[in-house]
Amino acid sequence: MSAGSVGFVGLGNMGSVLAANLVGAGHEVVTHDVAGPERSPAGAVHVPEVAEVARRTEVLVLSLPDGTASEQVARAVLDAPDRSVRCVVDTSTIGVDAARTVAGLLADGKVGYVDAPVSGGVAGARARTLTVMYAGDDEACARVEPVLAGLSDRRRRVGDRPGLAQALKLANNFLSATTLAATSEAVAFGLAAGLDMATMLAVLDESSGRSAATADKFPQHVLTGRYAAGFTNSLMDKDVRLYLREAGEHGGPVSVGEVIGDLWQRFAAAEPGVDFTRIFPFVRGS
Repeated sequence: MSAGSVGFVGLGNMGSVLAANLVGAGHEVVTHDVAGPERSPAGAVHVPEVAEVARRTEVLVLSLPDGTASEQVARAVLDAPDRSVRCVVDTSTIGVDAARTVAGLLADGKVGYVDAPVSGGVAGARARTLTVMYAGDDEACARVEPVLAGLSDRRRRVGDRPGLAQALKLANNFLSATTLAATSEAVAFGLAAGLDMATMLAVLDESSGRSAATADKFPQHVLTGRYAAGFTNSLMDKDVRLYLREAGEHGGPVSVGEVIGDLWQRFAAAEPGVDFTRIFPFVRGS
């Protein structure tokens, strides 16, 4: 084991790029994914079991689909014989309660936990402009700072305990889901009235209706017909449902959220697993 070794579990669209960023930053990276080694980046060592990652590395990064997966990996780490992992960095979007559950579980085994979801998409990860919002105690955050720096050039600590970064990520994804859906409806209206989409986007992006949808998602993926932002509608539906559940539990308003949640749920049910930018043709045809 190298003193600077980093483990990485979860090599999906985002995880494979983040693992590659760590390799590019000079870390010795040991990876694992249940689907096998195909998406393990060049320069990393893929191993068949989480237990081996836990034995060979001191900091373990997770990029997983939900809280259940994060908890399963945490338990596998704690059960690993001769484990060397001292801290887990969870870049997954799992929700406030799940982050606190995983943090408590690891704390019982004297393993630190930093809640560190990311925003900016696969393109942002490749460009190292991805935002890493992270929360944890001082000791854990200091221990993983070189790893966070390896993930992206944009990092912001948002709290001193796990769960706070998850709350901010859910708020962010709710806004992303809302602006993309609202822009889809507005553009569909404009097209029906006879406007040109490129003209609409150019003007909207210079006006008060500007958002990440008008600046990036529509020009890059809808206008071009690429629909390849690298994030599925099923994952966005999961994130919005998480937001609504936790907003309800913490006493937040959900009047707008319920409308948006219903739309994303219907979209994910109709076309499960497609790129989330395809909400535009779904909205236009509904």
